[in-house]
Parts: sequence; structure tokens; C-alpha cells
Amino acid sequence: MESKNKTQKLDILHGPIWNKLPLYALPVAATGILEQLFNASDLAIVGNFASTDRTVAIAAVGANSPVIGVILNLFIGISLGTNVIIANAIGRKDKKAVEQAVHTSVLAALIGGLLVTLLGELFIGNILNMLNVPEDVFPYALLYIRIYLIGLPVIFLYNFEAAIFRSTGDTKVPLQALAFAGVLNVLLNLLFVIVFKMSVNGVAIATVVSNLTSSLILLVRLTRTQKWIRVQLSELRIHKDCLLKILRIGLPAGIQSAVFNIANVVIQSAINSLGTVVIAASSAAYNIEILAYYVLNSFSQACTTFVGQNYGAKQISRCKKVFALSLVEDLIASASSILLILASGKFLLSLFNSDPQVIEIGYTRLLIIFSAYTFSMLYEVMSGYLRGFGISFVPAILTTIGVCGTRLAWVFTVFPHHRNFASLMLVYPVSLATTAVLIFIALMVYRPARKFRELEK
Repeated sequence: MESKNKTQKLDILHGPIWNKLPLYALPVAATGILEQLFNASDLAIVGNFASTDRTVAIAAVGANSPVIGVILNLFIGISLGTNVIIANAIGRKDKKAVEQAVHTSVLAALIGGLLVTLLGELFIGNILNMLNVPEDVFPYALLYIRIYLIGLPVIFLYNFEAAIFRSTGDTKVPLQALAFAGVLNVLLNLLFVIVFKMSVNGVAIATVVSNLTSSLILLVRLTRTQKWIRVQLSELRIHKDCLLKILRIGLPAGIQSAVFNIANVVIQSAINSLGTVVIAASSAAYNIEILAYYVLNSFSQACTTFVGQNYGAKQISRCKKVFALSLVEDLIASASSILLILASGKFLLSLFNSDPQVIEIGYTRLLIIFSAYTFSMLYEVMSGYLRGFGISFVPAILTTIGVCGTRLAWVFTVFPHHRNFASLMLVYPVSLATTAVLIFIALMVYRPARKFRELEK
């Protein structure tokens, strides 16, 4: 009976690394892709079957992407603090620290989700006004986001639960939970939009129900596992010292991720000023390009977990091997996913909206964004490596400068003189290249493997 409760995990501390990195990273990538498919299925179904204006409906869902991205990436980043703290404690064989981190994380996710939901409901109308959402799109965008915000506590809970599993090397259980919820999401979308004749409200409700399902599946698994990460509901409490450790690593990581989307909120505002067709095209392309990003980012997360455990076990030379292999394998996986998407890009865009203008503008975005992914891969893996050693604040600051600073400067200086979609999209390769250089400089300054070499047995 106990064997059924055991989660499958990788032995991160011993044996070859090269074959374990993709075994860890690819399920993480698949999980992120499924999460994105929640929103993508929303766009595809309202873009093809909504009873209202379908271009307006797809623009309404898409106009919220940067706002949702800011919120989710902040808390997903904080959940990385849970990953690092537990991974490091596992490496030290500190069972008490693992148990405290697990129970603190679960409760903090729920409390944080409730607080953000309340704040979001209060201010979301003003935020959409600031984004210059067109008048015909605004009421539908507001309806979608208000329903979506209700589900934030369970969305946060799922991501913290997934971080707990991943810290042990288990990336399959979060993927399985999300796969089930993803199928449910698509079925509910079709039911609400086609059968019940709902619009953006239907796909929003489907997303909330699906996220609730995935978080409950993981919670049940955590209460039944026999491992150190077992959750006992009676033991749920905030351990102050543990929470501070999680925030010390996770909050800068969350800020680093959220900064992208804060800058993207400004970019989205500029996109919104170009009209409903451009909004729809950009939204459709984003939901395709992000699939390749999840492949890219998964190796950064793998690097963080592998370095975190091996650093805890004082195996510093092994941390260096993790970094080098993460770069090489990430490059191969990311290039493969980009080529696949570009080969089928126009067909994929047509699944969201068959308007030829939407497809052409959307493909332009794909070409420009993918040209920046080499820089993105470099800085993501370097940041993940530093984070595994507990160095999280400096990468967050440099990302703020490189991403947010560059993108804001571009939108307010270059774009006003060249008010077209292609010139606006060039901000991505420029800002990501700048950030990659800054993070590389930080890596050369810190050289964590050299600094902590004396810890190695």
C-alpha cells in the first residue's frame, strides 16, 4: 500500500546529470504549456464560437494577459523560494525544515491568493482604464477578469503545491493533475460557450473550476504521501522564520518574473492603441510563443532545483556541471520548439481567428519574439543557477533594469516616432539582450561555485 503513495522522483544528488535534467525539465515545460492552454482554449473557443463579436471577445480575453501575467508570475516566483528551501533541506537531510516549509507554503498560498483577489476586485476597473482598452472591448474584458480573480487562491495553491513536488525531483504528479484539469477546462469551455451560448464569462468560469480541480488533486496527493512533504491539515500554520527564508529567495524571483509583465502592461497599452485587430493578433501570437518559452524556462527551473539540492549536500563541483548541461540542453530543446512553432505558426494562429490580417500580424510577432529567445535562455539559466545558491536579489534588480527600464524607455521614446506593430515588438530582443549581459556580469562577479568550494567534502 505504501508503494502506491510513493511519488516518483529523480536522484538529483548521485549519478549522471545529463539524462536527468530533461526528465525533470520537460514535465515542467509540459505543465506550463497546459496552464497556458487554459487561456489559449479560452481565446480559441470565444474566437470561433462566441455569440458576440468574436474579434472583440478574443481581444477582451487577450487584453487581460499582461495583468494576469504580473499577478501569476509574482507568486510563481515566490513559489520558487519554496522549491529552493525544500530542495536545500533535502540535501542536508533536515526533515523538520522540510515539514515546516511545506505547511507554511500551503497556508501562505491560500492567504496570499485571498488578499490579491480582494485587492484585484477593488482596482481592476481602474487598471483596465489605464491600459487604454477600447470601449467596445472594455465591458467584456472587465467581466472576464473579475471572474478570473475569484480563482486566484486555488491558482496560487496549485503552483506552491507543484513547487513542493518538484523540490523532491517529482515533476510528473503536477503534470498529471494539470492534464486532467486541462481536459476538463476545454470541455467546460465548449459546454458554456456553444451549448449555453455564453461568451467570455463562460470561459472564465471554466478556468476557475479547472484550476480548483488541479489544486485539490495535488492537495489530496500531499495528504496521502508517505514522504517528508506530507501535508497534515492540522499542522497548517505559518512558521515565521521559514516564511522569511522563502520570501528572501522567492520574492526577488517573483519580482524578476513580474517585472517582465509590468513592462508588458505598458507594451499592451501601446498595442491597445493600435486597434482591436492588432490586440487580437498579438494575443493569439502570445499564446503560441509562450509555449516555446515554457520549454526554455523549464531548464532554468531544473537548474535551480538541481543546484539547490547539491549545494545543500555540499557537492559544489556537481553544481557547475548542472549549469553547463542546463545551457546546452536548453539551447537544443528551445531551438527545436521554436522551429516547430514557426513551421506551423500560421495554421496555429488561424485556430484562434481566421481573419487574414490577424494571422499576418500575429506571425510578425512570432518572428520578432523568437529572435530574442537566445538571450532569454542565457539569462534564465544564469538566474536559475544563482538562485540555486540562494542568490536571488541581484538578478531581480538587474532584470528590473534590463527588462523594465529598456522597455519603458522604448515605448516612450522610440514607439511615438514609429507607431507600428513591428517597431514596438523590437523592444523584446533589445531588452532581453541587455538583461543577458547584466546577468552574465553578475555571474562573473559572484562566481558562487568558487565562493562555496570550501564547503565541498
